[in-house]
Amino acid sequence: QLQLVESGGGLVQPGGFLRLSCAASGGSLDRYTVGWFRQAPGKEREGISCLSLSGITTQYADSVKGRFTISRDDGQNTVYLQMNTLEPEDTAVYLCYALEPGWGGYEYWGQGTQVTVSS
Repeated sequence: QLQLVESGGGLVQPGGFLRLSCAASGGSLDRYTVGWFRQAPGKEREGISCLSLSGITTQYADSVKGRFTISRDDGQNTVYLQMNTLEPEDTAVYLCYALEPGWGGYEYWGQGTQVTVSS
């Protein structure tokens, strides 16, 4: 069974950057659509980025477009989220997921990593 473990979160000042990692085991990420959500206190979970199974097509929420970049390293079996020009509004727990292809595909989730943007 696929397992996902996020890392790379932390405290950063506004305008700073972080790179989140989502390492997979028990399966190859190139067989899944992968992506990132975030959950801020008192807010609904927000989908912020995804990467197609082919690794070619990406999508971003308007709130992060132009600042965040999703990528996948098949050799490391890891998905990354490069986050630049961070804002206090980006403070949240960031969770990665992997979605099996096809109708009704199972979703796998990591445990999340905390990102705090504050001066």
